[in-house]
Amino acid sequence: MPTNDFAFEMATSAIRFGAGVTREIGYDLAELGIKHALLITDPKMRTLHPVAVAEESLKSANVPYTIYDRVRVEPTDVSFKDAITFANGIEFDAIVAIGGGSVIDTAKAVNLYTCYPPEHFLDYVNPPIGKGKPVPGPLKPLFAVPTTAGTGSETTGVSIFDFAEMHAKTGIAHRRLKPTLGFLDPDNTRTMPPHVAASTGLDVLCHAIESYTAIHFTERPYPDRPIMRPSYQGNNPVSDVWSLQALRMVGQYIDRAFQDPSDDEARSQMILASAYAGVGFGNAGVHLPHGMSYPISGMNRQYFQTGYDSDHPIIPHGYSVILNAPAVFRFTASACPERHLETAAALGVDTSGVALADAGKVLSEKLTAMMQRLGVPNGLKALGYSTSEIPALVEGTLPQHRVTKLSPRPASKEDLAKLFEETMGLY
Repeated sequence: MPTNDFAFEMATSAIRFGAGVTREIGYDLAELGIKHALLITDPKMRTLHPVAVAEESLKSANVPYTIYDRVRVEPTDVSFKDAITFANGIEFDAIVAIGGGSVIDTAKAVNLYTCYPPEHFLDYVNPPIGKGKPVPGPLKPLFAVPTTAGTGSETTGVSIFDFAEMHAKTGIAHRRLKPTLGFLDPDNTRTMPPHVAASTGLDVLCHAIESYTAIHFTERPYPDRPIMRPSYQGNNPVSDVWSLQALRMVGQYIDRAFQDPSDDEARSQMILASAYAGVGFGNAGVHLPHGMSYPISGMNRQYFQTGYDSDHPIIPHGYSVILNAPAVFRFTASACPERHLETAAALGVDTSGVALADAGKVLSEKLTAMMQRLGVPNGLKALGYSTSEIPALVEGTLPQHRVTKLSPRPASKEDLAKLFEETMGLY
């Protein structure tokens, strides 16, 4: 058997795009013969237009449904278990998830844990925290309706949560978790406050750059069985196409979407960019910026972000990722400078005449300028962290093998500590 893998597998994503497509959900469920749907959302979204439209569609199509509206923004294993327990108490044969990545990821977990209850909660969770067992079989239909333009969760087989015991993020990853259909309705992003548009849009940006600069799929070990080939396989010729196009769209439209929620074209292009990047990273993977972001979010005890209606401290996922990005890409650029320059060019940088040795510097300067325009907090210190907490941040990053091992340049504990130190202040 070969030592390294020689193949990649493209998991396709079904999406429907168009202003107003949320109104069609009921028809789709009725055509599938669904007898009772579980509608999953969060407390704030329950009161807003997207859920109202979906409910009207279900009623018009005579599809009975039950609502679960206790999703936690930045979910935890505790909030996952609450949703799973609720779902186990009703009879349903399809799920509709309406909200951001937290809602859609919670719905994926509900789908898996109600269809195939494990002996232990961590059985499906990514190693080394969990056992990483594959999903045993097909799941129930899951319709995902994103209301932010960032996570791409409607296109991926990944479900992320904070593991409270370790104060770090982890997740579940398998192709069978992928939603049956994602409804990309630009009307649903009109309620996004500016900081939500900025954070989720910068998450798209990092998804695309990380997937494009991840190790090549042939650098990953050959799996014991084909079914064990991970969703995050490394960069490949198909994911590259989606990632680069997502970057071009973000570079052109993120400022407009941040500045003017009524800019229909910008919002439409950003929700498409999110899905494009989702297809890219859903098959190639992300690496160090995401791996380092998980303890930043998980260890937060005091930071509240304006624009997020939350009853608990919250560092938006996109911010926790983008803060690391300038330092990380300066670090990783030497491993594949051409790819780092190509991502800068896709964002609109004139890279003609730029030496390969300057690829990381050019890309990080572009990202920093974008972050300043979008009002991103100035480094980890602005989130309440101090240099004394760097060792804990490093320890929280080390278990994130699913993503850190995709870095084109391996990062030691000392490397990670230096990267966190460089992220303390940016401007």
